[in-house]
Amino acid sequence: MAYVKPEEIVASMLEAGAKKASLPVMQLLIRGFLAGAFLGYATTLAILAATQTGWGVAGALVFPVGFVMIVLLGLELATGNFALIPIAVKDNRASLIHLLKNWTWVLIGNLIGSVMYAYLYCVVATKMGSIDPASISALQRTITIAETKTLGYAQLGLDGAITAFASAILCNWMVSLGAVMAFASTTTTGKIAAMWLPIMTFFGLGYEHAIVNMFVIPAGMWLGADITWTDWWLWNGLPVITGNLFGGMIFTGFMLYWSYGKTND
Repeated sequence: MAYVKPEEIVASMLEAGAKKASLPVMQLLIRGFLAGAFLGYATTLAILAATQTGWGVAGALVFPVGFVMIVLLGLELATGNFALIPIAVKDNRASLIHLLKNWTWVLIGNLIGSVMYAYLYCVVATKMGSIDPASISALQRTITIAETKTLGYAQLGLDGAITAFASAILCNWMVSLGAVMAFASTTTTGKIAAMWLPIMTFFGLGYEHAIVNMFVIPAGMWLGADITWTDWWLWNGLPVITGNLFGGMIFTGFMLYWSYGKTND
């Protein structure tokens, strides 16, 4: 049957988490690099769609294409791994050392892929700097988004950092659920449809995703946004990664595991 029951979904989550934890460093870097780049592609497509249509939801409708490519190709996205690997550790299928190795190298791979795509995108979009980004609405929108995700929080101080953290929790509750929903069907079409729903939801609501931001913030900086590297990591990078980790691990990974998985208590 195409539909997979929740108990079987959790079993697949545990299997996937154990497999991801055992991957060698080079595979984590390569697969993480590709995942970061593909999310960059999806983000530029979403920004273009929203800009051309004047309808923000249009971006949310198309953004999941990147996530679908990542999951169907078995690539490594840190936000999904935040949900899958901790329960494999809890179920004695992976070690804490392997969890930390996966998270570290996948984040590095995601960062390299995202930043590389951001640079190449800016080169193409501005014709090697010969075009003023302010004259192209999609590029100006990218700058605005990048500044909102950093300077917007900085203006609020501690309240801004807490807001970014909370937004990241809400984001990865949906994003990691998207990774899990891929196990809800045995057909490619079913997997795509199931994944599309939570990913569209998070993007449409504008919540904070660390890997998406690894593209959009550097791209905004290269396009002329008044942002420093400190602004990026202090007001977005660190609180958002932490919130993504907490949201995916607790609200998706462990809550489904506690509901449908075998516990070893």
